[in-house]
Amino acid sequence: MLTAISMSAIATNGVVPAGGSYYMISRSLGPEFGGAVGLCFYLGTTFAGAMYILGTIEILLAYLFPPMAIFKAEDASGEAAAMLNNMRVYGTCVLSCMATVVFVGVKYVNKFALVFLGCVILSILAIYAGVIKSAFDPPTFPICLLGNRTLSRHGFDVCTKVVQVGNETIGSQLWELFCSSRFLNATCDEYFEMNNVTEVQGIPGAASGLIQENLWSSYMPKGVIIEKTGMTSVPTSDGAVDMDQPYVFSDMTSYFTLLVGIYFPSVTGIMAGSNRSGDLRDAQKSIPIGTIMAIATTSAVYISSVILFGACIEGVVFGHGKANGEPTWALLLTACICEIGILIASLDEVAPILSMFFLMCYMFVNLACAVQTLLRTPNWRPRFRYYHWTLSFLGMSLCLALMFICSWYYAIVAMVIAGLIYKYIEYRGAEKEWGDGIRGLSLSAARYALLRLEEGQPHTKNWRPQLLVLVRVDQDQNVVHPQLLSFTSQLKAGKGLTIVGSVLEGTFLDNHPQVQRAEESIRRLMEAEKVKGFCQVVTSSNVRDGVSHLIQSSGLGGLQHNTLLVGWPRNWRSKEDHQTWRNFIELVRETTAGHMALLVAKNVAMFPANTERFSEGHIDVWWIVHDGGMLMLLPFLLRQHKVWRKCKMRLFTVAQMDDNSIQMKKDLTTFLYHLRITAEVEVVEMHESDISAYTYEKTLVMEQRSQILKQMHLTKTEREREGTRSGREGRRVERRGLIVGLTENLAPVRHPTHPVTLHRNQSNVRRMHTAIRLNEAIVKKSQDAKLVLLNMPGPPRNRKGDENYMEFLEVLTEHLDRVLLVRAAAGR
Repeated sequence: MLTAISMSAIATNGVVPAGGSYYMISRSLGPEFGGAVGLCFYLGTTFAGAMYILGTIEILLAYLFPPMAIFKAEDASGEAAAMLNNMRVYGTCVLSCMATVVFVGVKYVNKFALVFLGCVILSILAIYAGVIKSAFDPPTFPICLLGNRTLSRHGFDVCTKVVQVGNETIGSQLWELFCSSRFLNATCDEYFEMNNVTEVQGIPGAASGLIQENLWSSYMPKGVIIEKTGMTSVPTSDGAVDMDQPYVFSDMTSYFTLLVGIYFPSVTGIMAGSNRSGDLRDAQKSIPIGTIMAIATTSAVYISSVILFGACIEGVVFGHGKANGEPTWALLLTACICEIGILIASLDEVAPILSMFFLMCYMFVNLACAVQTLLRTPNWRPRFRYYHWTLSFLGMSLCLALMFICSWYYAIVAMVIAGLIYKYIEYRGAEKEWGDGIRGLSLSAARYALLRLEEGQPHTKNWRPQLLVLVRVDQDQNVVHPQLLSFTSQLKAGKGLTIVGSVLEGTFLDNHPQVQRAEESIRRLMEAEKVKGFCQVVTSSNVRDGVSHLIQSSGLGGLQHNTLLVGWPRNWRSKEDHQTWRNFIELVRETTAGHMALLVAKNVAMFPANTERFSEGHIDVWWIVHDGGMLMLLPFLLRQHKVWRKCKMRLFTVAQMDDNSIQMKKDLTTFLYHLRITAEVEVVEMHESDISAYTYEKTLVMEQRSQILKQMHLTKTEREREGTRSGREGRRVERRGLIVGLTENLAPVRHPTHPVTLHRNQSNVRRMHTAIRLNEAIVKKSQDAKLVLLNMPGPPRNRKGDENYMEFLEVLTEHLDRVLLVRAAAGR
């Protein structure tokens, strides 16, 4: 009834076309849930057909026409097996006939619906008529008892020990079953000798007062003799029971929860009205009234039938279609599934299976109503007013509890089947999307999570790269370097926040179609590269402003990017592309101002695709400037992906000639151990003049070195020496202007392999010398590395030196196949 109330609310919330429970659940919880539960309901209904057929055959062979049995038991112990085989044969025949009728056309079946309804009503009336008749004229249905043990009529005709043949008294057929011969001096079973044979009426009628005896439960294990309470019985001395004797044994272990599972399918018709929603003139009106009235009527019939039986009967008694639109292949599949239930044959085994599927369907109907009510979505306006989310929640809880009470293992199997169907539909993608409750629930959960993120800054331990990936699109709105998204997928492994952004020049009104095509192109590539995230394409009068807008406005609340991933401007030297490198350097400055990290992939066309696998090799990290550990984190994240999984990590750090390189290596190894990162450590010694001008921004190299040396716990003497050198070098650097940018007065200086135009002043010469010397060291150690990561210094404060900054980075990374320049965020 609770499920009917929930279903009535859903059914009256808009038009209900064909589809029944699938339609209602899918519109409320999404097509994945609708498909999973709908298919489970289909399986339950199909198995229900097998149960109805088996019930028909059992009544036919056990009560109406026992001689029709094809398989006959030789003794009492074989009766159960013989009955199952008879039910399999007759059940298959009946199923074949029914499938043939339906195959001809469902419309012909519908024409006989009133005839079938008449048969059902006649059967129900016959039950009540029989009960009334039994009160005045009970039917003859004798039961033979030996002591208090019930006997099967198989193998004997009269319920007596001896019979009179002429003038001689000899043993009856029953006597012969328990004794060695029919003579009175034969050796007989001890229990047979000590107890009398009694014949009682099996259906004494409603006026017999039998209800008092049958009112209480009488559960027993399988294989126990059915005994009548209140009858005297003399037990045997050894208590043994001969299983070959014609006793009536319980054919199953009975207990309350099992009987609930068997009884439950008798009340699984509440979806019948909703399943015919396509044929109803006014489904919104018919489903609530018809379903609730049907439940009230059938509940009264079923409950009264149980009570009346207990008052009358002794407890010891018991896809592609044809041209006419018919689903031919679906019919064959249904018949095959139904045949599985027929072959199982046992009603006690079939009933719990379909109970699980029906209960699951009812559970999700209640869940759908509860979710829609709690979310208070604007379109939730059912005409049926007599519902409440607490009733739906109670109904859902009862369905779930009943599933596990009836059979916990069947419940798990049903849930696994539904889960597999759900994931398959989710993987394949639903053809249609609706404003379902799950999406509304997701929106509410997302809103709650975003508000929680606003409550405070994330802890350092929770920091992870949340990427804003900037890509370029060509004139056809296709991504120029798809490898950048491949690398994004490898770095994120589908986790965390990823926003892929691009900028189109122009106005939004004029370029709206191009924006849509660019977004579709990027989304397709993101799906192909398995990048889980969002796409954002903006239009601006120039690329520079558009990128700035993306950096400032992407994300929402606490769910914002903290790291930018871009490609190196490969043709930055060309005169036609001079604005590209200017935009790039402004991008570096903006990320610094916004306290964001920056990843620059150089030679991105050579980066591996997701289908590639490195069977060996190294990921080399050149840790020149302390960056808070981001250089260590990125290789660790990459090695979680199957492309880089077999690559080993190497850490190179630069030391000056008078540093304690051995101790530095030990300290770095310990440092990595505490970070739980496995890497080979190597210290590269270089002269002070080779690395003193590594940075362009106003952060002293010596201050950075002091921080890293302090973290590695150098000795007091070494720290004092470092402090003296730091102060001396800092004054020298500040005096010479090595940290405030490049000055004017250009003059040509040539590199043996790479022509460079530089300032003729000492700071420029030293910077280029640093780039050349570091590049030589990196190429020597890491030329064969699969990927090289190194610190990216910031640009000069003075914008007149921007071109020299680009030359510095170019020289620093030349002759290397794949390079990732890393600039950590402030505070990292």
